[in-house]
Amino acid sequence: MAKAEIHEYGTDDGWHGVIKEGGEFSPEKHRYHLYIGLFCPFAHRANLIRHIKHLQPFLPTSIVRPYPKGEVGWRFDENYPNATPDHLFNSRFMHQLYFRDDQAYKGKYSVPLLWDKKTNRIVNNESLEMLRWLPHAFDSLIEDEKIRSIDFYPPDLKDKIDEITPWLTSLICSGVYKAGFHPTQEGYDEHVVPLFAALNKLEKILHNNGGPYILGDKLTELDLLAYPTVVRFDTVYVQHFKTNLGTIRHDYPVLNNWLKNLYHNVEGFKESTDFQHIKENYTKSHKDINPLSITPMGPYPEVEDGYESDWSNLKRGEVSHPLVVEASRKL
Repeated sequence: MAKAEIHEYGTDDGWHGVIKEGGEFSPEKHRYHLYIGLFCPFAHRANLIRHIKHLQPFLPTSIVRPYPKGEVGWRFDENYPNATPDHLFNSRFMHQLYFRDDQAYKGKYSVPLLWDKKTNRIVNNESLEMLRWLPHAFDSLIEDEKIRSIDFYPPDLKDKIDEITPWLTSLICSGVYKAGFHPTQEGYDEHVVPLFAALNKLEKILHNNGGPYILGDKLTELDLLAYPTVVRFDTVYVQHFKTNLGTIRHDYPVLNNWLKNLYHNVEGFKESTDFQHIKENYTKSHKDINPLSITPMGPYPEVEDGYESDWSNLKRGEVSHPLVVEASRKL
């Protein structure tokens, strides 16, 4: 959708630009700015790429505070730990960024949002799209060949990534929300079962491939998709979204070992994870779920230590609830 069309009619579809050589948005230093929330698993994807590919010089950030959301969306507050002001426009709220580009915007005021200072407009606000192109957006400006060569969608693994991504994103990444936000018992029951069936399947894939990553010895898009949800699972989703048929640390030893390795041993994962933002966002933003806004202290530690480097010592786990086992067979 062209910019003129967006302004004339207002969009609720979002922005889908791409930073690439020869394109509308070319890779340049000091041109772009990334807006994120450290609480948000979707914004976490872009932030992971930023850390792993060392894109900080090309993508400075402004970080919204994790609560309250309110009717006008997220706000900036430099007094909240690790939150910042809007470094570009000193906006009070995230929605003001959206209306700077499209005064008739009709969609959600979500993060991440990638802003182009040169044209004074939004490039993209879709994390799944950024996951595909952002890792190589600034390769022409990166001098370190080792960093430049990092590829989360390698040709030899594309088919496997494309096969797993749909159910990983639908049943796990979005599945926690489908179960946790559903207003009825029937709806919760309907969505919590396939969530754990998918976790059972992910545990099996990790076990069969022998780690340390989902597809074996290469860090891929799948790890960047799964990590933001799995790292939040025991700390938030189990209690807040009632996804307590099992926990990562107790019922999924292989997945838990994968999580330990990423968080403790792989650059970018721990650095991009802020548990205060994560826990206080969910527990203090959803009054219908947690009306007293009390944030649990546990679990402790948020991510266990004791990584097992010999994956052959790991025994595959699962949640063995009859409905989950039945659903697992259909995946």
